[in-house]
Amino acid sequence: MKNPISFSKLSKLEKISWVAKNFLYENPVEVVDKFASFWYNNVEAQKQFDAFSENTLTNFHLPFSVAPNFKVNDKDYCVPLVIEESSVVAALANSAKFWHTRGGIVSKVLGTKKIGNIHFFYHGNSEILKTFFKENRHILIASTDQITESMRARGGGISSMTLLDQTSDLEHYYSIRMEFETKDSMGANFINTCLEQVGKTFRDLINEAKCFDKSSRDIEINMCILSNYTPECIVNSRVSSPIADLGVVNGYAPNHFAEKFVRAVDIARVDTYRATTHNKGILNGIDAVVIATGNDFRAVESCIHTYASRDGKYRSLSRAYIEEDVFHFELTIPMALGTVGGLTKLHPMANTSLQLLGNPDAEELMQIVASVGLMQNFAAIRSLITTGIQFGHMKMHLPNILHELKANVNETSKALDYFKDKVVSFNDVKIFLQQLRSS
Repeated sequence: MKNPISFSKLSKLEKISWVAKNFLYENPVEVVDKFASFWYNNVEAQKQFDAFSENTLTNFHLPFSVAPNFKVNDKDYCVPLVIEESSVVAALANSAKFWHTRGGIVSKVLGTKKIGNIHFFYHGNSEILKTFFKENRHILIASTDQITESMRARGGGISSMTLLDQTSDLEHYYSIRMEFETKDSMGANFINTCLEQVGKTFRDLINEAKCFDKSSRDIEINMCILSNYTPECIVNSRVSSPIADLGVVNGYAPNHFAEKFVRAVDIARVDTYRATTHNKGILNGIDAVVIATGNDFRAVESCIHTYASRDGKYRSLSRAYIEEDVFHFELTIPMALGTVGGLTKLHPMANTSLQLLGNPDAEELMQIVASVGLMQNFAAIRSLITTGIQFGHMKMHLPNILHELKANVNETSKALDYFKDKVVSFNDVKIFLQQLRSS
C-alpha cells in the first residue's frame, strides 16, 4: 500500500476486499462470506446498523441475557444484560433472588444535575470580567432560549451559570460552568449546543463592551464541552436485613458471613489495588445494562472512576456495615443515563430492553442500573469470602473450555458431570478429555 486510501468512499464489499487483501492476507471472497454471516438478512435493518458508525464492515454480536427476580422499590424487574461473561449473569440472577426474599432493594435518586464548561483565556483585569459577567449573565442565558425551549417545556433546561477564576491553576484560565437538567435524555448534544451558543454570545458581548480596553478584549474561547463527571447526578441503592435472616451462606453462619463481608468492603475502601478490582466487578453489572439500553458505558465508567477518587484516593464505591444486629450494604454512584434520544430508540434491541424494563424514565433507569451494580458486588464478595471466586466463575466458563477443546456431546456431558463439585481449570479439563479419549 503506497498511498493513503479514501476508505469511506468505498462500497462495503470494496472495503472488506481491501482489508482482506492488505491486512488479513486472505481470499477476499472468503472474507466477504465470513463477514456477511454476521449481517442482518433484513436490508433496512442492516442499513440502520451501518449508520450507527463509520467504515462499517459487519456486525459484532454479543449475547443478550436477562437476570430475573430483581425487586427494586417493591417493583419486580427482569433486567436485560449485554455481556459475554456467563458468570456475571448467573451471579446477578442469584443475588437478586437472594435479596428478593429479604425485602428487595431500595433505591433513590439523590440528584440529576449535569455539567458543562466554556473554557477560555483572558488577559485583562479579573474584577472587570467578573462584574461584566454578573451584569450580562441573563443575556447569556437568554441567547439559548430557542435551543432550550422544548427542554424547558419538559421541566428541564439551564439551572445555573457561574464564572470560575482558575488562574491559580493555569495562567489566564477562566471558565463558565453551567448546570443542566435534561430530564429523560442523557443530553450531551443539547448541553454542547447550549455551551457553544453561550460561548459565541459571550465573546460577541465582550467585543462590543466599552468597559474593556483593546488588549483585554482579546479573549480566547478554547473549547465548549460537557463534562462526563456528574457528581450531582447521583443515585443510591441499598439492601439491609437482620443478620439472623441472612441464613447460612455457602456454609458460613450468618454472623460470621456478615462480619467477613463488612471487612472485605472495608479493605476495598483503604487499598487501591483491591478497590480497582472491587469497582470493576460493580461495573461488570452496570455496563451490561447500560449497553443493553443503548446508553454510553464509556461516559458512565469515566464518571464513576472519577467519583471513586473524589477525596484524592481511589476507593470502593460500595459500603457495608452492621448496626444493631442488622446488616447494611449500599452503593452510591453518579451516572447520566437517557431513555430518549441516541440509540435508545434507534437500536431495536435497546428499545426492546427499555420495554422489558417497563419503559422507565431516566431516574427509574438510574435506580435499576445502580441496583444491578449493587447485586453484582454482593455476588462477587460473597464468593470471594466463602468458596473463592474461581469455583463459580470457572464452572460457568467450563462450556467455553469444552468448546475450545472440541469436545463432542458425549464428552461434554461427562465433563459437566465430573466437574460439578470441583474447581475447574483449563489444564484439568484438557487432561480429563485426554484420559476420556484414550480409554
